[in-house]
Amino acid sequence: METVWSFLASVPVWLYIILAIAIIIALRDVLQRKHTIQHNFPLVGHFRYMIETIGPELRQYIVANNREELPFNRRQRSWIYASSKKENNYQGFGTDQNIQEAGYVFIKPAMLPYRVDSTHSHHVKNGNDPHHYTIPSAKVIGAYHGRKRPYRPRSVVNVSAMSYGSLSARAIESLNKGSFKFGNYHNTGEGGLSPYHKYGADVVFNMGTSYFGVRDDEGNFVMEKLVKLMQNNPTVRMIELKLSQGAKPGKGGVLPASKITAEIAEIRGVPIGKDVVSPPYHSAFSDVRGMVDFIEQMAAATGLPVGIKSAVGKTEMWEELADLMVETGKGPDFITIDGGEGGTGAAPPSFADHVSLPLVFAFSTVYKIFQKHNLNDKITFIASGKLGLPAQAVMAFAMGADVINVAREAMLSIGCIQAQSCHTNRCPTGIATNNKWLESGIDPALKSERFNNYMKTLAKEIIEITHAAGYEHPCQFGMADIDISMGDNNRTITLADNYGYLKTVVPFSDIKALLECDHLGGRDIPGEKVA
Repeated sequence: METVWSFLASVPVWLYIILAIAIIIALRDVLQRKHTIQHNFPLVGHFRYMIETIGPELRQYIVANNREELPFNRRQRSWIYASSKKENNYQGFGTDQNIQEAGYVFIKPAMLPYRVDSTHSHHVKNGNDPHHYTIPSAKVIGAYHGRKRPYRPRSVVNVSAMSYGSLSARAIESLNKGSFKFGNYHNTGEGGLSPYHKYGADVVFNMGTSYFGVRDDEGNFVMEKLVKLMQNNPTVRMIELKLSQGAKPGKGGVLPASKITAEIAEIRGVPIGKDVVSPPYHSAFSDVRGMVDFIEQMAAATGLPVGIKSAVGKTEMWEELADLMVETGKGPDFITIDGGEGGTGAAPPSFADHVSLPLVFAFSTVYKIFQKHNLNDKITFIASGKLGLPAQAVMAFAMGADVINVAREAMLSIGCIQAQSCHTNRCPTGIATNNKWLESGIDPALKSERFNNYMKTLAKEIIEITHAAGYEHPCQFGMADIDISMGDNNRTITLADNYGYLKTVVPFSDIKALLECDHLGGRDIPGEKVA
């Protein structure tokens, strides 16, 4: 007995404390009825929940292979990370993809690539930096409708709509500073124009159903506020009227109260301490004709090109819009098609997974409607939905996109690790949170340069693929330039055969002309239908 007491006396106190805590937790587990696993397996049942919590990290870093993860697999993320850091982003020993799988994309090279020499290289070089490629848009947005301030984007690759509030101040600042360095425009997202969008880049003002920044206390649109905002911020070059987005079409957005700071409340014109729920519909109009009138009113009042952004499902209203544009000569200057693959916006899984068409079907559906009405040379088509990788971008241009927007890829370039916790305000990289401690890890000077590096690499590879196919500008890609695999029947077919149309292409002569003129010029680029 004395030996037992001696042993017990020799045990460190901290072990007794740990044992006591374990006993208390075990008793608590047995007595509670909320969690069956913890009740039936006291103490050890907690490990089940712990492992479940870190499951995404285990799969991302240990279990999943290079091509297995979604929405972006490890190979895709690694290419973006390496490009943003100016590291080796090449791949050795051939492709590791199954090129026979259905939907695989094959870009057709020419036997003799396009020859770039001193008389043909000025359109892809920016200043004196031989590694800085910028590709201007082949269309002037707003010229057809005679807007006072038409706009030719300096880059066909730009930043998609991501709001301050959904993204942190330092993340928005990094993207805007990087956009200024590269020359692309920066879409504000529907959260309003913040101070962090004002570091010099061209800006697209995105306006959703809550009219943040241009609304009254009841959430109604106020034209005078829009006009004043545009006058005070000349870097805003276009207005994008958001009808819906790919992540949750037909459902209003939600900004949790936990993410609303005093600054965000002031920018958006909303109260602090309450969730901000945007309605799924606009109060400024109720039908397609009303929407066109609203677009024309904003364009007349501001002088800016005005377009729409939407996910795609039913086609009746798209047909109605095209008919109305032919009838009146009025309507949007650009149309942004958002793929149902979802994006940076948090959404219920039922919406993110099942509501609206993915980009390739959505874009081809709308494009064919406007082509049938001979409107494609009068509208700039913008596409978004996982297009921040060179091959996917080229496919979008071949299908008829004039400009593409990237969002999640831009986030990855400034440090996003695809933790998929954007909706929790606990983003570990500080990008999709307003937690000041987490956000403090972002250095805008460094991250803006990394975004700039990523954009330079993306544009460089797009133009190099373009030249390999025998073209000077990516808008010259046609539907016959890309095949897609049909899977186990060992066949490939062209985009034209698969989607049932030939895109309207910009003539080579007009490409030459646009490369000589200022990107802010006011002349529209006519298109021709190529059989």
